[in-house]
Amino acid sequence: MAKTAMINARIEPKLKKEVEGILQRLGLSTTQAVSLFFRHVKNYRGLPFEVKLPNAATRRAIEAARRGNVRRFHSASELAKELERS
Repeated sequence: MAKTAMINARIEPKLKKEVEGILQRLGLSTTQAVSLFFRHVKNYRGLPFEVKLPNAATRRAIEAARRGNVRRFHSASELAKELERS
């Protein structure tokens, strides 16, 4: 099938450059990646990844993190010990 439809999209230049570098390492052009995405949307009849709104607890955690009100751990083992206590 002939590719005759055009897509114009505005994207942040830094994001575009970073993604094009990743795509290049994957052996894909931007056009191929967009076509792949569109084919997946068609096959999934929606986005090919989960998109959902966060629940109330997650929203509170996000807001707390944005305010800087979070617990910090110096290592994964320190976090694991805290989780074991909970």
